[in-house]
Amino acid sequence: MPENETTGESAYGQRRLTLQADCEHCFGLCCAALPFAASVDFAADKAAGQPCGHLQDDFRCGIHGKLREQGYRGCTVYDCFGAGQQVSQVTFAGMSWRQVPGSAKPMFEVFPVMWQLHELLWYLDEALSLPQASHLHDRLRIAYDETEQLTYADVDGLISCDPAAHRAKVNELLLEVSERVRAEALRQAQSAPGRRRTFGRGADLIGAKLRGADLRGAHLRGAYLIAADLRGADLRGADVIGADLRDADVRGADLSHSLFLTQAQVNAAKGDAATKLPLLLKRPSHWEEAMGRKKA
Repeated sequence: MPENETTGESAYGQRRLTLQADCEHCFGLCCAALPFAASVDFAADKAAGQPCGHLQDDFRCGIHGKLREQGYRGCTVYDCFGAGQQVSQVTFAGMSWRQVPGSAKPMFEVFPVMWQLHELLWYLDEALSLPQASHLHDRLRIAYDETEQLTYADVDGLISCDPAAHRAKVNELLLEVSERVRAEALRQAQSAPGRRRTFGRGADLIGAKLRGADLRGAHLRGAYLIAADLRGADLRGADVIGADLRDADVRGADLSHSLFLTQAQVNAAKGDAATKLPLLLKRPSHWEEAMGRKKA
């Protein structure tokens, strides 16, 4: 198990710092490789492999500071887990799809595969940081290293990779971690007064009124929490992997120890300065902008 050279601590549990988007070292892959359809999240249609009309020659966005105002809210939500710079700088050795004829198609094909692998690395790294999963750490390390090795494959290796099959294998481990973490959170919640609600995987909680709810240890995998009222809710130890938090109101909510929470989920929700987030996740700038507009 690798160690931090300065502290001697395990490097696992810290690698998520490298699993964050670095647009300065990416060739605008999310703006070119991925499709989107005209909707509340995007102002226009764009086919996969077709560069967005706002993508500039230097691979920066021409309306980056006004994406939401211009109807591209979806762009402010998306996060690639660092897959963009990995494909750009490692898989294709810093040569862009504009520089090398014929490289666009394979680069755009590889990007979604890399994104899925990096997402798994995010979850595995978090699992390795959890003391509740200490008995699983050996298996988690093997899964992490196997996944990381896939991210360094060449173009043909990545295109032939089956991320869905690999995800299914990793998910068995993540479920075991989830059970341990949620069980401990539930034990801590048992002493709290009030009736607790239980949910099943993929629960339909669209627009649900959960203000102030004690959701510690809740099973919210794949839950539809679109526009749900989660103001002041306690989601510590709740498994939110794959949960849809679009427009969920998490003002004042405690997400500080929510399990498998991602930056994209945070970006999709509506929070404020009182929302508690995990240390490695950033408070979206549009939260502050929304608060500023309300004050004005």
